[in-house]
Amino acid sequence: MTPLNDPIAAKVAKHLLAIQAVKLSPQDPFTWSSGLLSPIYCDNRVALSHPKVRDFLAQALVERAESFQPFDTVAGVATAGIPIGILLADRLRLPFVYVRSSAKDHGRRNLIEGQLPEQARVLVVEDLISTGGSCLAAVDALRDAGAVVTGVLAIFQYEFASAARAFSEKNVTFATLSRYDALIDEALLSGYISQSDFETLRQWRDNPEGWGALYAAG
Repeated sequence: MTPLNDPIAAKVAKHLLAIQAVKLSPQDPFTWSSGLLSPIYCDNRVALSHPKVRDFLAQALVERAESFQPFDTVAGVATAGIPIGILLADRLRLPFVYVRSSAKDHGRRNLIEGQLPEQARVLVVEDLISTGGSCLAAVDALRDAGAVVTGVLAIFQYEFASAARAFSEKNVTFATLSRYDALIDEALLSGYISQSDFETLRQWRDNPEGWGALYAAG
């Protein structure tokens, strides 16, 4: 997990807000692909277009990855985890593979792309963790292929209790560079949101489905 009071978490949050990789809209929420109404939208791929932020995140990933050693391969989760994983693998000079959400229906019908070394010790990389479903599906695929997964590393997490339970049930350790609480703290401190918006954002995180139902009901 991301340590509380971690200075990197605040710095990452500040960068993500500055480049608009994260957008907060408590009064006019976004609709996720799952149908969930959310006052936050996070797309860390935006960081790839900002060289200074990209370099900062790459170095932060290298430092955080130390806690998962020893590992000899980096695996990205398709699709957003692929460029983030490549950044880390390149810095560490390690092999890289990526895991599809489902196997191809043609050719070699691969689920894992690239050459996964035999008995590989793999660090899985994702851009963000919400429920943890896509990460844990990738973990299952890698384990089925004979790899040992040392953990999951991502840039950001929403800190949903359901995600923590899901990772625990699979016996998978995970960590992120930043997290939801650090982000809304930074947003309030910088004047990006009001105190009222801050409270709304906290309420959503504690009960996202209930919050969405209340908003939809007017």
